[in-house]
Amino acid sequence: MKVQLSQVGKRFKYEWIFRGVDAEFQSGNSYAIQGPNGSGKSTLLKILSGHLSPSKGKISFYQDGQPIEINQVYQSISYAAPYIDLIEDFTLREAIHFHQKFKPLLDGLSTQDLIQILAFEKSVHKAVKYFSSGMKQRLKLVLALCSRATIVLLDEPGTNLDSQGIEWYRGLIERFHQERLLIIASNVPADFDFCDQQLNILDYKKKR
Repeated sequence: MKVQLSQVGKRFKYEWIFRGVDAEFQSGNSYAIQGPNGSGKSTLLKILSGHLSPSKGKISFYQDGQPIEINQVYQSISYAAPYIDLIEDFTLREAIHFHQKFKPLLDGLSTQDLIQILAFEKSVHKAVKYFSSGMKQRLKLVLALCSRATIVLLDEPGTNLDSQGIEWYRGLIERFHQERLLIIASNVPADFDFCDQQLNILDYKKKR
């Protein structure tokens, strides 16, 4: 999978969040989008996911050299972010089963495997609304990284994780990144310092 941005910019009302982004993202590589809070990292990630359209420029997706229509890209993407909510009335097992209706798990993985990766065996029948913030974040990350998706987008993946949780997250990345395209938006080095390439959103800030 390849994602290509050509002079991409995003504006809300009269304010440009960023402009002139030229970048190419290739499967098998990991990328970090850096910048301070409120700088537009999440906005760029939403454009990459197809949830937002650029105000200027073009975003193109290719699979094996062939273009993919933007309305078909969602099938190839898994996404974890603080602003993407879980259905909290589901139990853990129900949440995983529900997720699989839209995004199948990677070959060879089962619901029980995900429960073991999470180390949540004692919480199988607990409603997600009773999980701690750290447990919810782990569940979001597992669902994103263990889904059968060509592109994995993670926004501030270390949110609500303690030092042990960060170590667990990095192990999850090492195990399941595989040959996919991984893009991480964060300003915390522990979230992305293993990435092959880094893009700083501040490089695309321009005055009106």
